[in-house]
Amino acid sequence: MILEAVMLYIKPGLECEFESSFKKASKIISSMDGYLSHELNRCLEIKSKYLLLVRWKNLESHTVGFRNSPEYQQWKALLHHFYEPFPTVEHFENIQI
Repeated sequence: MILEAVMLYIKPGLECEFESSFKKASKIISSMDGYLSHELNRCLEIKSKYLLLVRWKNLESHTVGFRNSPEYQQWKALLHHFYEPFPTVEHFENIQI
């Protein structure tokens, strides 16, 4: 399992519209092969800052399967115009300690 972590900065004043669009986009990502779960968290200190966490079976499920799919184009159309600046996506693996 890998964890995709993305810090999202939404254009000020568009937070409610972003959250509404994200609900629609959630249906897209949750239908993808290799998808396990996701959550969107809003920052308490900075109104337009969000943390998106997505769990995938493996890295390729996200970077190849989702990103090369027609569904990703729908995801982009729903969400990418809200971001400023465009986010950096990072992937993490659990370390058993």
